[in-house]
Amino acid sequence: MSPTVAVRDSWLAAERAAGGDDGLLKQGLADFGKLVADRQGTPIWWGVPTSIFWWVSGTEYLGEIVIRHELTPDLLASGGHIGYDVATPWRRQGHGTRMLAAGLDECRRLGLRRVLLTIGTENEASRRVCLANGGIHAGQAGGEDRFWISLDGVTSL
Repeated sequence: MSPTVAVRDSWLAAERAAGGDDGLLKQGLADFGKLVADRQGTPIWWGVPTSIFWWVSGTEYLGEIVIRHELTPDLLASGGHIGYDVATPWRRQGHGTRMLAAGLDECRRLGLRRVLLTIGTENEASRRVCLANGGIHAGQAGGEDRFWISLDGVTSL
C-alpha cells in the first residue's frame, strides 16, 4: 500500500526499535504527514523515478519496499532496483519474502524484465528472501552480493 498516516504510531515505534537514522525519526516526529507525502506518488530519489510501498496490517507498519524504476551507474554499483526493510518486531515471519514478491509484481507492471538487488554480504536473512524469489547470485562488489531476478520467466541471466 502507499505510505499512510494511519500507521504513524507503529512506524515511529519501528524506527525507534531499529535505532538507525535518527534524522528520519526526527522528521517523522516533527511532521509525519510530510514524511508520508514525500513517499507517495513517484518521487525522484537517487536521480530516478521511485515507488515506495509500506507493508501494513491494520494500523501496524510492518516494513517498506522501495522500487527504483531505472538504474544509474551508481545504483548499478550499489543499491540496485529494489530495497526493502522489515520492521524489527515483524522479522522472521515471512513478510520480507512476501514484500519482495509483491515488489516484483510491481516491477513487472512497470515493464522491467529483470531487476538487480544488492545485499550486504553479512545479511543472510535478506539473501534468503532474494533467493526465495528467484534471485541468481552474480558475484560480489563493494562488500555486497549482487543478485539478478528475471521477471520474464527465464531463469538464467
